[in-house]
Amino acid sequence: MRVARVVGNVVSTIKDPYFYGKRLMIIEYLDEHGKPVGERTIGFDACDCGIGDIVLVIADGGASMMLLGGIGNVVTDVAIAGVIDYATFDGKAFIGNSLGDNPEE
Repeated sequence: MRVARVVGNVVSTIKDPYFYGKRLMIIEYLDEHGKPVGERTIGFDACDCGIGDIVLVIADGGASMMLLGGIGNVVTDVAIAGVIDYATFDGKAFIGNSLGDNPEE
């Protein structure tokens, strides 16, 4: 699992029938300081996230398919599993959607 920020979405009117009703989001992975690292990628949204949200990403094909409830011929390797409210590292909040609302502060 990795932490990422949602930076966009993908609109596709013609696609495999399995993909109908499933949203594709563009994400950028974040380091332990909340800074972007590596290339952006596309993942299936399994948690109703939005642009700007900090999310937990599963980058494993088998786990992604289980999360999306998929079986069959369509393969996915990235799924967004949850929206992160905040995360701590070394006892300090470093990323999240509600850093000002950290209940541990």
